[in-house]
Amino acid sequence: MARVLVAEDEESVRQFVARALTHGGHEVTAVENGLLALDMLAAGSYDLLLTDILMPGMDGIALALKTAKENPNMPIVLMTGYAAEKQRAHNLNVLIHRIISKPFTLKEICDAVDAALAAGNA
Repeated sequence: MARVLVAEDEESVRQFVARALTHGGHEVTAVENGLLALDMLAAGSYDLLLTDILMPGMDGIALALKTAKENPNMPIVLMTGYAAEKQRAHNLNVLIHRIISKPFTLKEICDAVDAALAAGNA
């Protein structure tokens, strides 16, 4: 079991991902933006960050950069429904484990998180 922080502004996606990962045996904290995610990271310990790229306030790329700087060993997985955002995030491939495209299935998101956790513990 891992502690996973999910940052996703779309409530239905946030709930789907949280349920999927909880069902997969993980402890999930889900917030609606990058600023709240930073607060959660400062207040607690997490094994993985799963964040949407496009969010109001602080987007997932800024969140990933800040998280990687402060928690260099934490695996980061990005989610996006936009090809342009996915391309922009490819410049971060040293910092992030994977970019998963929306829409995704329950199995796809669980597999992406489990693979990132496994790679982070390797």
